[in-house]
Amino acid sequence: MIQVYAPTSDNEGVEVEKFYKEIEKAKIYLKSQDIVIIMGNFNAKVGDERVEDVIGPSNIGAENERGSRLIERCQINDFIITNTWYPNHPRRQWTWKSPGDRRRN
Repeated sequence: MIQVYAPTSDNEGVEVEKFYKEIEKAKIYLKSQDIVIIMGNFNAKVGDERVEDVIGPSNIGAENERGSRLIERCQINDFIITNTWYPNHPRRQWTWKSPGDRRRN
């Protein structure tokens, strides 16, 4: 099990790329038969379009650049985004909201 928290949107692409490289470095210590669970906050929106073997049918919203990057890394590493494979209540689709509830992320 690997726990991660991606850099916030204030960080440049270099920091985000470094974040993903750290995850890939951690894979070196895993055996091929290990079950890998990577959990945390990727600060990404993967959108509502299903991606075979990565994104399931239960996701909402628009994809952002970080979501595209996460999908790409999942495809390269044969990972799935598990919380898109089963229905979630709409209030469980975000982890942060702005003051006054104007924006949810």
